[in-house]
Amino acid sequence: MRSAVSDPAATRRAELAAFLRARRAELHPQDLGLYAVGGRRNTPGLRREEVAQLAGVSVTWYTWLEQGRPVGPSPQVVDALARAFRLDAESHRHLRRLARLAVPEPDQMPDNVGPELNRLLATLEPAPACLLGPRFDFLAWNDPFNRLWKPGSLPDRRRNLMWLYFAEGTTARRTVGWQERARHLLGQFRAAAAEHPGDERFAELIKGLQEESERFCEWWSRYNVEQALTGKITVRHPDVGIIHIDVIETKFPAHPGLTMSVHVPARASDQDKIARLV
Repeated sequence: MRSAVSDPAATRRAELAAFLRARRAELHPQDLGLYAVGGRRNTPGLRREEVAQLAGVSVTWYTWLEQGRPVGPSPQVVDALARAFRLDAESHRHLRRLARLAVPEPDQMPDNVGPELNRLLATLEPAPACLLGPRFDFLAWNDPFNRLWKPGSLPDRRRNLMWLYFAEGTTARRTVGWQERARHLLGQFRAAAAEHPGDERFAELIKGLQEESERFCEWWSRYNVEQALTGKITVRHPDVGIIHIDVIETKFPAHPGLTMSVHVPARASDQDKIARLV
């Protein structure tokens, strides 16, 4: 007996159709300032004709879309449907994902964190941990992280992961093989900057780093990009010796743009050394 083979494209179209039908059922003509099409209604919500009118598409085409046919909606049409259904930002992004379109990141560039995230950092002790903004700025950190990397010693506008790694005389130079780690971070910083063209803070950081570090200038011109911030690092600390660390990064759907970086001691002896720092 042959098993059925799933079709990912058909599954996605079916999800898109179900999403549209559900959103259509939630709205009524009077909510949108429309005159009801036809007479008495047997089903709740808008009719397909009304959605087509709002989005500026033909009724036949929209019907095919709700039937899960492979009609390939354009970005303009999908965005028009989002406006017609009065979707919020997250629902709009979900609609674009279902239509297999590029999904822009939330237009939020946080430069501070709330007390609940500061409390979270404290609960992670004795593991060093920090919160990074979308431009790799250090927004908050716990005491073990400060003892290990001293981000608070950087100038106010230079409290940034890239500055920590590329400026002369910073604690990042304690990293064994810091050049390799710095190259990886630069690739991630390049990818992040590309997601926010024209951002003044990115431009300020890049200009300052080019003036500060010949190594940054050289590697920046190579245009390498990377994504993951995780990895293993080894630190040669002047007070406690070699520390092996697993760097784990995580993001928060409720706080777009923030990344938490936790430096987990790889072994019990490494945990003891970090505890001695604190």
